[in-house]
Parts: sequence; structure tokens; C-alpha cells
Amino acid sequence: MKPATPAKQPKSKASKAITLTIVGAVGVLMIGYCAAQVDDDDVVADCVDNTTQLPDGSYAVVDDDYCDNTTYRSGGGSAFLWYYAGTRIGARVHKGSTIRPSNVNITSRSGAKSIQRGGFGGRGSSGS
Repeated sequence: MKPATPAKQPKSKASKAITLTIVGAVGVLMIGYCAAQVDDDDVVADCVDNTTQLPDGSYAVVDDDYCDNTTYRSGGGSAFLWYYAGTRIGARVHKGSTIRPSNVNITSRSGAKSIQRGGFGGRGSSGS
């Protein structure tokens, strides 16, 4: 004859409710944390001479005015453009991009300029 096994008592509803509440709260906190991390990132940009790219991908940094002033543009283009989120070593910058990132605050490395447009030049126009 087999000894009688005691019947398992069901878990209480209270412990399930507490577990679900904790899991829900942690989920809400994680979503809030992730959302806060992507708000208003700051990106630094350097004005570079596009004609000076070395094989390692670095560019020579020039004065910010070269990227902002239309005097330095000829034939609708420019050799000077903004280089975003690069690593600057001395007078050169690398490991960044000439493509303007979206949804971020962009300032020049000197902090003197807030950059409102992308790096491929200004507005072009032609007359007839």
C-alpha cells in the first residue's frame, strides 16, 4: 500500500498579483529609461576640407567660417563641409561622418555655432 501524498496547495492569488505588479513596474521603468536615453543627443561637428582626406579616412580641420560662409563656395559646391561626431586628433578628424545626423543638437567643436543644415553646402540658385 502506497502512502498517501499530501495534496499540493495552490499558490495564493495574492502572490501572483504581486509578481505581475513587479514585472509590470520593471517594464515601465525600462521603457522610460530607454526613451530618456535617445532624447536630444548632442553631436559635435568640425568644419573640414573635403579635398584633404587621407587613406585612414581623416580630414584636415579648418575654421568654422569656411563651412558657413558662401564666399568659399564656387560653382555651386564647396570643398568645405561639416564632419559630424568625429574624433579629433590635433588638426585632423576621423571616425565620423559627412552625413548630418537627424534628431540631435549639433554644435561646432568650439561651441560657438549651432549647425542647422547639412554638410553638402547651402542653397543653390540659378538665374536665366
